[in-house]
Amino acid sequence: MKIRVDKNIVEFVPENEQETSSMETLWRVVVDCAAENKRMTAIGEYIPSKANLARFHIEGIESTTVYTEEKAVEECTVICTTCNKYMQLKGGDAVPVCCGRAMETAD
Repeated sequence: MKIRVDKNIVEFVPENEQETSSMETLWRVVVDCAAENKRMTAIGEYIPSKANLARFHIEGIESTTVYTEEKAVEECTVICTTCNKYMQLKGGDAVPVCCGRAMETAD
């Protein structure tokens, strides 16, 4: 995927069929011809030497919380090291997934 930035305009140019399909899916999620378009906001940070991945949240889309099969042994706080979201868990609660990874126990 090529990305071109010209002042306040960003162009995404898919370079294969899979990227074209993904771009079409993204377009259908973000663009609503009959109502307002959705906005994407950055999550966390983008440091290529650390992780060559940029994450964005699409505002206005209902999300469901996904949980791992892992359970909290005792009451604790878990945190997402990507977006810094945190949650309180009770002993026996399933550990939630955030930003694509299981949340970690805060020290």
